[in-house]
Amino acid sequence: MSPATAVKKKPIAKVAKVAKVANAAKKVVARTAALKARKSAKNNKPPAKMAKAAVRALKPAPKAVVKPLSKPLAKPEPKPVPRAISQHAASKSEVRYAGMSESEIIRAPASQYMNSGQLAFFRERLLAIQRDLLEKAGLTSEHLREHDIEPDPTDQATIEEEYALELRARDRERKLLKKIEQSLRRIDDGSYGYCEETGDAIGIPRLLARPTATLTIEAQARRELKQKLYGD
Repeated sequence: MSPATAVKKKPIAKVAKVAKVANAAKKVVARTAALKARKSAKNNKPPAKMAKAAVRALKPAPKAVVKPLSKPLAKPEPKPVPRAISQHAASKSEVRYAGMSESEIIRAPASQYMNSGQLAFFRERLLAIQRDLLEKAGLTSEHLREHDIEPDPTDQATIEEEYALELRARDRERKLLKKIEQSLRRIDDGSYGYCEETGDAIGIPRLLARPTATLTIEAQARRELKQKLYGD
């Protein structure tokens, strides 16, 4: 081999070697990029379970199938109301005095105002109120007699204040008892149910709300206005 041929082959061999190394480097870079792409795609891809759940959520829910009943449902029988409860739940209009109720008296025609039946109704009602007030007064007297002096001044002051309030309430009831007695006397003399000032009918609704009333609503308003302007 001549020296010229050796010189020509040597650079060619070096070029081939460099090209081979470059190709290998390109393959490594391409492989690395492919691996990175696969990893990123795998990370961004939703899990299979989540994908299935999303698909199920998008699907419409199946309609419920209602099967016809072979036998109609029996209606539950109403439970009987105890007598004590039914009586307690009854309105005041169902409470009867002298065989009459408030609703019956209200429905009565004006021509029957303060007849014997209505007078008997109000008499029994006034007597019932009187009995309740007398029972309360007896309990109050017995309660006051059982009072003992407390060693603690604060407890003693509290008890005395409670008794003072109770005595004031009993005083109001005492005045009401006096009015009841006057109303019973007016039933006896036939003036019950009529205004003391004008002689007009007081009216059944007002007497039901206040059995001891002696004035019509208008006369009562005039009296209260006069008391407000000029005092008692």
